[in-house]
Amino acid sequence: MNTSDIFNLLHSSVEAQQLGKRISHKEMAHLLGVSMRTYQEWRLGNNAPKAVKAVFKMLGLLNDDDVVRLIKRVKNAQREVR
Repeated sequence: MNTSDIFNLLHSSVEAQQLGKRISHKEMAHLLGVSMRTYQEWRLGNNAPKAVKAVFKMLGLLNDDDVVRLIKRVKNAQREVR
């Protein structure tokens, strides 16, 4: 699976989480703190953050429960920063 597939799956999953509400590239880019052009390049597969492949390879080494725990920790840490 290439990084554009990952970004497209994640984008669709975020939309599904929002009960099917369409999320524009501009909105998603803003949420991620990148330009709309950068986000579009990621989704098209023309460019990708270098760490994405490494992060997903590392997540692939974990079992499902550990991935869920890790994501929850990241989510909680983000809430604390806000």
